[in-house]
Amino acid sequence: MASTPRIVIIGAGIVGTNLADELVTRGWNNITVLDQGPLNMPGGSTSHAPGLVFQTNPSKSMALFAKYTVEKLLSLTEDGQSCFNQVGGLEVATTETRLADLKRKLGYAQSWGIDGKILSREECKALYPLINEEDILGGLHVPTDGLALAARAVQLLIKRTEAAGVKYIGNTEVTGIEQSNRRVTGVETADGVIPADIVVSCAGFWGAKVGELIGMSVPLLPLAHQYVKTTPVPAQKGKNELPNGAQLPILRHQDQDLYYREHGERYGIGSYAHRPMPVDLDELGSYEPSSISEHNMPSRLDFTLEDFLPAWEATKQILPALRESEIEDGFNGIFSFTPDGGSLVGESKEVDGFFVAEAVWVTHSAGIARAVAELLVDGKSKIDLGDCDIHRFEEVQLTPEYVSETSQQNFVEIYDVLHPLQPKLSPRNLRVSPFHARHKQLGGYFLEGAGWERPYWFEANAELLKEMPDEWQPPARDAWSGMFSSPIAAAEAWKTRTAVAMYDMTPLKRLEVSGPGALKLLQELTTGDLAKKPGAVTYTLLLDEAGGIRSDITVARLSEDTFQLGANGNIDTAYFERAARHQTENGSAGDWVQVRDTTGGTCCIGLWGPLARDLISTVSNDDFSNDGLKYFRAKKVTIGGVTVTAMRLSYVGELGWELYTSADNGQRLWDALWKAGQPFGVIAAGRAAFSSLRLEKGYRSWGSDMTTEHDPYEAGLGFAVKMAKENFIGKAALEGRSEESSARRLRCLTVDDGRSLVLGKEPVFYKDQAVGYVTSAAYGYTVRKPIAYAYLPAAVSLGDSVEIEYFGRRIQATVTEDPLYDPTMSRLRG
Repeated sequence: MASTPRIVIIGAGIVGTNLADELVTRGWNNITVLDQGPLNMPGGSTSHAPGLVFQTNPSKSMALFAKYTVEKLLSLTEDGQSCFNQVGGLEVATTETRLADLKRKLGYAQSWGIDGKILSREECKALYPLINEEDILGGLHVPTDGLALAARAVQLLIKRTEAAGVKYIGNTEVTGIEQSNRRVTGVETADGVIPADIVVSCAGFWGAKVGELIGMSVPLLPLAHQYVKTTPVPAQKGKNELPNGAQLPILRHQDQDLYYREHGERYGIGSYAHRPMPVDLDELGSYEPSSISEHNMPSRLDFTLEDFLPAWEATKQILPALRESEIEDGFNGIFSFTPDGGSLVGESKEVDGFFVAEAVWVTHSAGIARAVAELLVDGKSKIDLGDCDIHRFEEVQLTPEYVSETSQQNFVEIYDVLHPLQPKLSPRNLRVSPFHARHKQLGGYFLEGAGWERPYWFEANAELLKEMPDEWQPPARDAWSGMFSSPIAAAEAWKTRTAVAMYDMTPLKRLEVSGPGALKLLQELTTGDLAKKPGAVTYTLLLDEAGGIRSDITVARLSEDTFQLGANGNIDTAYFERAARHQTENGSAGDWVQVRDTTGGTCCIGLWGPLARDLISTVSNDDFSNDGLKYFRAKKVTIGGVTVTAMRLSYVGELGWELYTSADNGQRLWDALWKAGQPFGVIAAGRAAFSSLRLEKGYRSWGSDMTTEHDPYEAGLGFAVKMAKENFIGKAALEGRSEESSARRLRCLTVDDGRSLVLGKEPVFYKDQAVGYVTSAAYGYTVRKPIAYAYLPAAVSLGDSVEIEYFGRRIQATVTEDPLYDPTMSRLRG
């Protein structure tokens, strides 16, 4: 057998052992797994995990990871018994709000291919006889949910992979990561260095400590979560043969932050209803591996009864049979939480060959392990990793203060009904653009993203609703889609289409790529041909080797060796930084290239609308005519005495420019344009109008309308791929593909009744079969109907009728040619 890379996995819990197994399955054979605890019970979160697996998740990726975990644990058997008890899952509602949310969750399940059903209170009682049906309104039943036997799975995985040659070393603490030239070479322990080409940290809540060994920020917070077992419940007597056996579905009572499972005649109760309990790992102290047992392990802290008593009262209300039992045993178990609740997966940008798979719960363990194995062996996970990419956070989101506060807030809100636009209450105002003071004066309504304060609409524009023609008046929204929205967005869209508006585009990630090797690097990484004269702007894609879309960006060539990139976020930054480092280190003297994140030091105003040229000509002597600055061109100009880089781009589909300057000059630029724009009816417009206008124009948004799971032709972006270019990452994979040969395509849907809104991720039905899901949606103020985009099978054609399921209700929609607005591009190019 050919030798494969030397892999060291840190952590022999449910993630690390699954990863070893997935690598062995793919033919890799040189694997060592380390754990600081004994292998039969390492003492991490896996050792005490209650094992409840509810698969449904708003994130498609996380749902699919859970789905695979179920499949894997069902297939992992010994003596005829698998490592998954598929008793099903039941989530009950005691409020109308929760019942509506369960209908939305059923939509997620249908979108991601998970079977489920909304049950009446009578059906819930029939399925779960111990429940107090008088307290509930209904429930969501997912038959394929159930109980993972995590500790057993780990032992079977160790046994299976040891037989395949994997080496396991317990009771061994990692003391350092050896490296050379910013690449992993080994793992240091008290017994010496274990050579390694690749190291994967699956250390659970110790993951941040392992990351510190290479200077890497791993933004997770260990938090304690209460779990108890009751004394035997009389009503359970004789129901389960095994002490930990279960026949009833796993149960969630999210209105009281509780979940339940059977342990034979006893009940297990998990509670998130208590105060957050952050854990300082330095205070856990050292422990003697020989002393670890089921009741004595580092991840199992002493039970605090006073925190659990309200949950116990709520339990006796929803499950009256438990009134005849008592709390027999309890503990505060440590789990990992992150600023956005997602897992942390990927390769460090600091040290090549160092990977993490942290903040992974049992629910997603095998799925994420498979994804990491695919990443190592094939260079790509089949399931998109954007939602859990380790580099998705901005620098401000990596501070200990931010990680602590937001992770604790995620604990508090874990079972709350949260809107997709739900803003953080704190921390806020971490990042504000130079226009923020002016936006506040205009009554900006701010939501937060990546730490930025982003205005969604401006109360100063409310008066415009009285002037706005009747045909622009939007329909009334339902309560859910109406949250964090305002009809003022319609007025802002109207003024953008008919006059001129100023948009704050500052939060758009900006990178400067410079140096003699800049063009070479960008040509290799992008699908477009960037060998153009300075002043050219190109819309292009970043692909992986399999042709999946890593990102879409704009590239402006400002000079021979300097390019400005409009990117999607920090994942892009890390990708370019690593690629630039490799080219500089491995290339010739003329190949060096530097990547700088210039976002914080610069700002951008989108000045768009049919009167934009009239406005700008009053504050600049530069030529902004069509000949003076053509579509998708850039040049240096002076506006109101401020030096500006003007790019003729528009993501709202109207004439105009993105105007970039340094942050210190931002407010002066805003004021100059604002003053000059008064005779033209200029307004400030927010992200709500922007989102509507970009969908009318058919512009895609990375992360929702396209991910690494989609190729350019499926996404309708084949025009951005220049196959005549000598070479670029992903080119080989695209050979022979086309839009016509794609099995699925991103399609535009318009809602037939002209008023029913959806928000995204809802399932789409064709001939009564769920065939896709909504990627983006908005009300189209110009076209006067709701718009949704969805990936649909190629067999679904233009003009076909489909249905979108929204909170259990089917909404008729029609597959429509896109873009809906200005398909000839005359508005943009005029």
